[in-house]
Amino acid sequence: MPGATPLVPGSCTLPFPGIDAAIVDEAGHEVPWGTGGLLVIKKPWPSMIRTIWGDPERFKKSYYPEELGGKVYLAGDGAIRDKTTGYFTIMGRIDDVLSVSGHRLGTMEIESSLVSNPLVAEAAVVGKPHEIKGESIVAYVVLKGKRPEGEEAKTIVSQLREWVGKEIGPIAKPDDIRFGDNLPKTRSGKIMRRLLRSLAKGEEITSDISTLDNPSILEQLKQTIQ
Repeated sequence: MPGATPLVPGSCTLPFPGIDAAIVDEAGHEVPWGTGGLLVIKKPWPSMIRTIWGDPERFKKSYYPEELGGKVYLAGDGAIRDKTTGYFTIMGRIDDVLSVSGHRLGTMEIESSLVSNPLVAEAAVVGKPHEIKGESIVAYVVLKGKRPEGEEAKTIVSQLREWVGKEIGPIAKPDDIRFGDNLPKTRSGKIMRRLLRSLAKGEEITSDISTLDNPSILEQLKQTIQ
């Protein structure tokens, strides 16, 4: 369709190709391609939600927040738009928040920071219990090059922690960064974060993983950088 917004197959499920989507910052301003932010829809489409039964004000606050100008539909996802192709990649829900030493940090914000590093192709962030901080940050990272090992892996971990510290702040530095050839995803491309949380906690995976496209990656992601 001429003028259509291009979408990455499996990474985004917007209703139809001609939808007018954009990535904005927390003030509602569009950000440059290649920069992470909030996914919004600028024009209505036929099947969109129109209200919440019995609570129209909640509908406005949830889907057309004033802080974004009140005129764009907030999808509830963090996303990034490819610098070259314009394709959208969904990074995760913006309401997935960690509590680290009394600070509330969005996993999407940390993931976007990691992906903005030239070395990183993809990232997923989860929390795990910490007896002092409440939660600690665990990041699973796929690099654009081969998966690093040994001293190279330690060097890149240090670089990425410093990168996040400069982009967001020291409190957002991941405590644990693990590298994989890819991330555990369903066949439709959705990252299975519940499995990443279990791996971060050191739990055995006992839940159903039959929908995973790449179950062998779980063993790889158990490995921490010492």
